[in-house]
Amino acid sequence: MRLAVCNSSSINGGLLSEPDDKTRRRLSSWYQHGKFFFGWLRNPREVGALLPSGAAVGKLLVTGVRPGARVIELGGGTGTVTQAILDAGVDRDDLIVLEKDASFVKFLRRRFPGVKIIQADALELDVYADELSGPPDFVISGLPLLLFTNEEKKRLVDNIFSVLAPRGRFHQFSYVARCTVPREQLRAVGARASLIGVAPFNVPPCFVFRLRKSAAGTHKELSVLRSSLRKLGLGRRAG
Repeated sequence: MRLAVCNSSSINGGLLSEPDDKTRRRLSSWYQHGKFFFGWLRNPREVGALLPSGAAVGKLLVTGVRPGARVIELGGGTGTVTQAILDAGVDRDDLIVLEKDASFVKFLRRRFPGVKIIQADALELDVYADELSGPPDFVISGLPLLLFTNEEKKRLVDNIFSVLAPRGRFHQFSYVARCTVPREQLRAVGARASLIGVAPFNVPPCFVFRLRKSAAGTHKELSVLRSSLRKLGLGRRAG
């Protein structure tokens, strides 16, 4: 019986050769899909989907994001949206990612060295907003809000709009063709929602919404501020 002997040249030139970039991307994608699926098995309520969002969803979620913007990402998962944020030109020092699942946190820290990946509940984002150099210009969410209670949604929305910059935007995806934040909660913070776009070939199809302070909400805040200043004797007096 003869044994075949493999040397380094036959390995490098054969089936065990170094994978090319296309193969690496495919293997990485399979790994991320598998990791996301098992994350869903561990905690379906928090992960919310069997598969991670595709690149088309990530592109929609970063609509309007430019270099110099400060961003908080909620629910980093396996990093599809994180990568889209960085590809939009956001500096790693200007990005915070909040992820509750320890396994995803470990994966994200390996994939994105230099990005501040924090293991925390997204409902506590107001605690971590000061980690940025100023108020965030964008809060980008991959959270399954359809599975949140009304109390959780209210707390999340209140916290987001308490830390956002004056012209800041909150981007949220949905698997249904409507914004998953109730209208009364939007009215309470003086915000409105508009559809950014649809990713029809995502599995499942995905809708992305922009939530931001309306002009009416901004005027109301200014009116309250002026009233408070007048009560303190600091407002401008007529005559």
